[in-house]
Amino acid sequence: MAIEHFDVLIVGAGLSGIGAAYHLQRDCPGKTYAVLEARAAIGGTWDLFRYPGIRSDSDMYTLGYAFKPWREAKAIADGPSILRYVRETADENGITPHIRFGHKVRRANWSSETAAWTVEVEHDGAILRVSCGFLSMCSGYYNYDAGYTPDFPGTDRFRGRIVHPQHWPQDLDYAGKQVVVIGSGATAVTLVPEMAKAAGHVTMLQRSPTYVVSRPAEDGLANWLRARLPAMTAYGITRWKNVLMQMLFFRIARRKPEKTKQQLLGLVRQHLGPDYDIETHFTPRYNPWDQRLCLVPDADLFDSIKAGTSSVVTDQIETFTETGLLLKSGKTLDADIIVTATGLRMQLLGEMEVVVDGQKVAPHETTSYKGMMFSDVPNLASTFGYTNASWTLKADLTAEYVCRLLNHMDRTGTRICTPRLPEGEMEIEPWLDFSSGYVQRALAVLPRQGAKVPWKVHQNYALDLVALRYGKVDDGTMEFSKARAPAKARAAA
Repeated sequence: MAIEHFDVLIVGAGLSGIGAAYHLQRDCPGKTYAVLEARAAIGGTWDLFRYPGIRSDSDMYTLGYAFKPWREAKAIADGPSILRYVRETADENGITPHIRFGHKVRRANWSSETAAWTVEVEHDGAILRVSCGFLSMCSGYYNYDAGYTPDFPGTDRFRGRIVHPQHWPQDLDYAGKQVVVIGSGATAVTLVPEMAKAAGHVTMLQRSPTYVVSRPAEDGLANWLRARLPAMTAYGITRWKNVLMQMLFFRIARRKPEKTKQQLLGLVRQHLGPDYDIETHFTPRYNPWDQRLCLVPDADLFDSIKAGTSSVVTDQIETFTETGLLLKSGKTLDADIIVTATGLRMQLLGEMEVVVDGQKVAPHETTSYKGMMFSDVPNLASTFGYTNASWTLKADLTAEYVCRLLNHMDRTGTRICTPRLPEGEMEIEPWLDFSSGYVQRALAVLPRQGAKVPWKVHQNYALDLVALRYGKVDDGTMEFSKARAPAKARAAA
């Protein structure tokens, strides 16, 4: 039976995958494509996570697509609104019929003789094969099957319910209950004020603090512009305003970390008052932007703390008990429900096995090219967003660049594009300079980066915009070639 072939296969029907399909249709209208989605619905993260209060931790004027204006009043949007936005984009642009749901990619095998990937896909318990000329991985950066939970002692003793936010039970009734949320990241600071609206009390138990910043849920200037200008014009102005503000703040934080730290803590003090123990509960041991900042819209976390419906405890867990938690300080926390908002399991390429001309590729032994491709791996791009800005900013640029590659190969009569490391020594660095736990746990499986372009991974939208939208495709590092002659023909020659 003939294997079905597409010019491009996109893996993942979340925010990145739908964006990649849009760009492909717009910039490479003659290309055939399909989107393979392991789950049963569009949306990725925004369909998977269903915990109370789920929302973006970036403004939607930069987390939204460059080509589709965000029209709702709230810039810091709730999960269902973002999901509607992604699905609406897919429907409006005729992308939905190209999606094949329940198709989990397991293995991709590249042949230089055919200049194609043969992709093995699990569907309804069977393995299917489909081939493509280019593979665009938009499968996100974490394991959808299970989040990260430390091996806490005594969990089997606890008589209440233990929940991880990644798989929130829809039947969970926490009204009037004592709830402990373990964690201090974006998920925890979202859950605590939302659950506090109905729970008896919610305690955020953290081992160490995170920088928490309040921001209005609505962007007043954006709403003013939208009422007076065409939608795309207003959206574009707001988008660039927010991009530049993010870049400026990040640059200041890197150059003047102590001053930035004091300003951030001063804002927390304004919300919670001079008598609150900011030093213990909201003063991290690291500098701003060594980890991602946590955003709380309209100061909702601080308001719930002031109202007494939630509180923060900074301590470590000795053991779970029948009725809650015993802490290393000797204190106890009673709980009916314990939520382990303890992070994600980071992964690359959806843990797909990659084989190039019979040789298995270990991603951690490759070097990242322009933050999206891998040394010596042909015709494969992986979308990975920014750590210091909105994910979609980099996803949009990646999708555009893939189209530039495809069009260049069409113009030059080539079929293969392979990033090649230069000869000689080049200083190698970790792919992500980020101290967050989920990143540190995954460094052993992530690719490396070089100390200079195009092997340097910029966390800078302006630099990437210049390089990916306007820079040379044939840059002397990317090798373009035609399909290699079969082994028998080479031997005869």
